[in-house]
Amino acid sequence: MASGIFGIGLSGLAAAQAGLVTTGHNIANASTPGFHRQEVVQTNSTPQVTGAGFVGSGVKVDVVRRIYSDFLESQVGRAQAQAAYYNAYSTQVSQIEGLLSDPNAGLAPTLQSFFEGVHGLAADPSSVPSRGAMLSAAESLATRFRTLDTRMRELNTGINAQVESTVASVNSYAREIAALNNRITSTQIDPSQPPNDLLDQRGQLIAQLNELVGATAIIQSDGNATVTIGSGQALVVGTQAYRLAAVQSAEEQGRTDVAYVAGASASVLAPQSLNGGSLGALLSFRAGTLADSQNELGRIAAGLAQSFNAQHRAGQDLRGAAGGDFFNAPTSTVYSHAANSGGATVSASITDASGLEASDYRLVYTGGAYQLTRLSDNSTQTYAALPQTVDGMTISLAGAPGNGDSFLIQPTRNAARDFSVAFSDTARIAAAAPIRTASSLANLGSGAIDAGVVSVPLDANVQQPVTITFTSATTFNVTGTGTGNPVGVAYTAGADVTYNGWTVRMTGAPAAGDTFSIGPNTNGTADNRNALALADLQGANTLKGGTASYQGAYGELTSAIGNAARDMNVAAIAQDSIAASARTSQQSMSGVNLDEEAANLLRFQQSFQASSKVIQVASTLFDTILGIR
Repeated sequence: MASGIFGIGLSGLAAAQAGLVTTGHNIANASTPGFHRQEVVQTNSTPQVTGAGFVGSGVKVDVVRRIYSDFLESQVGRAQAQAAYYNAYSTQVSQIEGLLSDPNAGLAPTLQSFFEGVHGLAADPSSVPSRGAMLSAAESLATRFRTLDTRMRELNTGINAQVESTVASVNSYAREIAALNNRITSTQIDPSQPPNDLLDQRGQLIAQLNELVGATAIIQSDGNATVTIGSGQALVVGTQAYRLAAVQSAEEQGRTDVAYVAGASASVLAPQSLNGGSLGALLSFRAGTLADSQNELGRIAAGLAQSFNAQHRAGQDLRGAAGGDFFNAPTSTVYSHAANSGGATVSASITDASGLEASDYRLVYTGGAYQLTRLSDNSTQTYAALPQTVDGMTISLAGAPGNGDSFLIQPTRNAARDFSVAFSDTARIAAAAPIRTASSLANLGSGAIDAGVVSVPLDANVQQPVTITFTSATTFNVTGTGTGNPVGVAYTAGADVTYNGWTVRMTGAPAAGDTFSIGPNTNGTADNRNALALADLQGANTLKGGTASYQGAYGELTSAIGNAARDMNVAAIAQDSIAASARTSQQSMSGVNLDEEAANLLRFQQSFQASSKVIQVASTLFDTILGIR
């Protein structure tokens, strides 16, 4: 009997000691990331059969159980992956928002200052200081375009560096998880006795990986964790760790892509396939908001350069020469895919800036046809041959493409970078119109002719001298036109008369024999007609198919980025709350409650003391038996 009591007491001591050790382990790891509370699972030992029935034989410790819920852990993982995505995206987009909406560093104030310079020139076209002020404002505008573009390129460079760093971290986590898989399976001889702390370490690594790339883990029956990312690519299978690679894009220069490496082959992952974690956010932001912002800023630069140049060419400078380009017109960029097999070269020229879309395009030659995809909305058009004009640009081809050859066309991506003033000589500013009108001093009627305007682009015959001679009060003849000499033209007071690319308006009642002349604007240094036309471009809807002005388009860009930043910030705050709630639910089950553990310490201490008392009683009884004589 003493032996039975001793055994029962010893089993109670062992169980109490296991409880004390486990409780102490919980307390020590209360702040350890990824730690799950553990508890001792104990059952009564097999009772002994006696003539009086079954007599208990003590207690035994079955397992130290890890308090874990796969459902709650999955909830936490999904919530944290999305929280990491929104927070990373919000951080990036807020930088563009601050850049574009800054009242001092944004484009809007500089654009306003430039047109103030144009209005100043229109007020005093012969003034050298006014011309200098306009040219200086133009240089500031060009500098601001380039500065904004440079900052966006720095963001792109920063993303490339973050992609490389994140990919290296992902690969490191994959190797560590695979190594822990090996340790867990080699340590776990009995499936009913799991290595709890190793499981926690692996779970924490998976959670950290999940915040980077949005990982999904499936625990296999042998204890291994299979980890997948993206659209199902396996990153860890058992003890085998696969890897990602940061590679130079085969399609676009200066872009770092993420590739999945399997053996000797590597396949580039689409940004939309990595829809969770900070890496997915970086790729989505670069392909979406950042690229869209660069393209929209470039569209404004290209549209401003083209429309302003066209009007400037319709004027006359201080020396009497025809106006030239005021800005160096930006050009489109085309990249040939690194895997192209043919010898074709594709080029794209901006022919109508008002028709430009703020988008990149992909041109693929396949099956003898050219398929053009606008990447902003994935709309596709197919052409049998090139050149073709689409969305304000003309796409041309030189050489023979190979089947499957691909070309990335960026009509506006680099326009802000290439925007610059074409000259530095103030005398070359074409403030005057190239024509001058006059009424003969010998006229007898009350007819009058206005200063006239010229069409854009300029007609080659615009400065050819033309004379309008009235043969009666209601008809006139025209001599000196580039298309013949019209006679008997009906006259209506206030109606426009157009020849040789100019338009004049005559009013009043001319008499028979009255003449009016239109010819070159000799010594027109004080003429401001073209300067006024240039100033009018500030409010003209020259972009987006004639629906937006320069400031209007920039305002829309700023508003869109502001809305995106606000939406992402709201989403990040909401997702952080969801993640915190999921974490609270998980911790309420698996986390360490120090108050509860303190109570457990007392409970197991008392159990230990009670079991010790049982052993003491057994020892006393044994001594009593030994003392019988």
